[in-house]
Amino acid sequence: MRGFKVAQAGLRRQLEQAVLREQGLAEQLRQLPQRVLAKGVKTLKKERKLIVDAIKMTAYQLETELLGRLAKHYRRADDEGRTLLHAAFQSSARMQVTETELKITIAAQSSPHRTEALAKLCQELDAEKVCYPGSRLRVRLAVEGQEPLTE
Repeated sequence: MRGFKVAQAGLRRQLEQAVLREQGLAEQLRQLPQRVLAKGVKTLKKERKLIVDAIKMTAYQLETELLGRLAKHYRRADDEGRTLLHAAFQSSARMQVTETELKITIAAQSSPHRTEALAKLCQELDAEKVCYPGSRLRVRLAVEGQEPLTE
C-alpha cells in the first residue's frame, strides 16, 4: 500500500490543488450579487437585430407552412389565406388544462366557411399529437362550435 501511495503522490497533490481551487471559486461565486443593475450594461444592437430577424423569419416560415395546410380546406387560400391565419392568431381562445392535455378552443371566425376551414386545419394539426414544450401535456386544438377530438 505504501508503494501505491508513493507512486500516486503526484496525482494526490493535483487533486488537493483542484479541491482548493474549487473551494476558492465557490467562495467567489457566493460573493457575487444576486442581481446586477442594468445601468452601465451595453446593448448589443447588432446581435439583437440578428436574433429578432431570425425569429421573424422562423415565424414567416411557420405561417407559410400553415398556409399550405390551410389551402386543402379553404378555396380562397391564395387570396385570403394569410388574412384568415392572422385573424385566427388574434382571435380570443379558451384554454383548459387537464392532467394530460392542454385544450385550446379558438373563437369562431367572421364567416361560417372561414370557421369551417380553420376547424379542419385544427383537426389536421390535432392529429399530429404534439406536446406543449417543456411538459407532457398534449395540445388539443378546436374551433368554437367544433368539439376537440377525443381518443
